[in-house]
Amino acid sequence: MQTEVIISGFGGQGTLYAGQLLAYAAMDEGKYVTWIPSYGPEMRGGTANCTVVVSDDEIGSPTVLYPKAVLAMNLPSLDKYEPLMAHDGILIVNESMVNREPQRKDIRVVMVPANSLAQELGNERAANMVMLGALMANQPLLPEGSLERALNAHTADRLKKFIESNVKALEAGYGYKL
Repeated sequence: MQTEVIISGFGGQGTLYAGQLLAYAAMDEGKYVTWIPSYGPEMRGGTANCTVVVSDDEIGSPTVLYPKAVLAMNLPSLDKYEPLMAHDGILIVNESMVNREPQRKDIRVVMVPANSLAQELGNERAANMVMLGALMANQPLLPEGSLERALNAHTADRLKKFIESNVKALEAGYGYKL
């Protein structure tokens, strides 16, 4: 099985980090994986997205035209990627940053107040983890606990103090299962 995921938002929302964590978790589970980051020249505040492909078999191309899963962290990301999604895909929308409902009826949509949940947890920068948790609840690409294990294994020592709040944010996202 192969699943293509696009995580998109603006710089500073942690889109690239969320994709990197997903990629590390997939590698740790013995999956084939690609992770391709893309960001505008402004970095913080500019556009940022990444493509992650997770597969049981070798990946023919890391390029994705019709992703099976999209995490839209803001309205421009929803506008850009909703039309490109594969039929029956899963669209996770950060409703804290989006002022419209998705239009497509042939995809599954999960609306998540990611920023609000992250703020309630005391770490407003963890909206990316809330979104990633919602993805895993609705499109279980990896075994349960994979993301948490990857956080522990791949977080730099100077950032380990954030693991606990990131795990809580993932758990909050898990609660948004369709």
